Amino acid sequence: MIRRKKYPMGLQLFTVRDAMAKDPAATLRQVKDLGYDDLEIYGYDAEKNSYYGYKASDFKELLNDLGLTVSSGHYAFSDYFDKSSDELKRYVDQCVEGASTLGTSYITWPWLAPEYRSLESYKVLAEKLNVIGERVHKAGLGFAYHNHDFEFAEHEEGQIGYDIILRETDPLLVKLQMDLYWVMHSSKKSPAAWIAEQPGRYVMWHIKDMDTLTRDYTELGNGSIDYVDILSNINMDALEYYYLEQGGNFAHSSMQSISDSAAYFKQHLRRFL
Repeated sequence: MIRRKKYPMGLQLFTVRDAMAKDPAATLRQVKDLGYDDLEIYGYDAEKNSYYGYKASDFKELLNDLGLTVSSGHYAFSDYFDKSSDELKRYVDQCVEGASTLGTSYITWPWLAPEYRSLESYKVLAEKLNVIGERVHKAGLGFAYHNHDFEFAEHEEGQIGYDIILRETDPLLVKLQMDLYWVMHSSKKSPAAWIAEQPGRYVMWHIKDMDTLTRDYTELGNGSIDYVDILSNINMDALEYYYLEQGGNFAHSSMQSISDSAAYFKQHLRRFL
């Protein structure tokens, strides 16, 4: 039985990173006016405990004034892949401080640098994910890993990094953020199949469309991914949050793209979420 419940319409702010760099407050005001209620942040300055030039407490006040929430954040863990355990733990604690101030539910590992994408490195990654997950969990927050395409690239004997991540991390400490675009782009399995194999783990999704010809990002409704079909047949029992996202390849501008995608989502997909 597929459960349906009402989720806040979310946006990964990386989509509008150009606008956020120019005027965060005005950008967030427009984001709210378009119907987005929940956000996923990026770009935390750990040493200054700040987001987009605001101290974490001041950014939280801005969010409150606009009626926006932040449920997850992407943090720069890949930069600490080859750092010492103490340096990594210090960074984790800084992220927890910022995330706690914003009232977020999840801290998310968003990306892995190319030099760390061997099978051996994925095993090291899994160890680090468990360490971070335990530390974040003890602080009262959740921790998740976000996929791209490279986790599905085949290595010797057809092995893929994503299988190592799933197999060697603790499901209670390391949840998963599924990027539906990248799964459709590069995985041999469907989103529904991955979810069926890891019940209870896929707590967040990224939703974005794929250009029919170039397979690059595009606005929702302009591409080849049939989200009506996907959302009609996927198990949402574990889902807590989703975020619309478009990393680039905008038809006009990033702000126009989040407007177009929001309009399409509300007309065609909102009934599922």
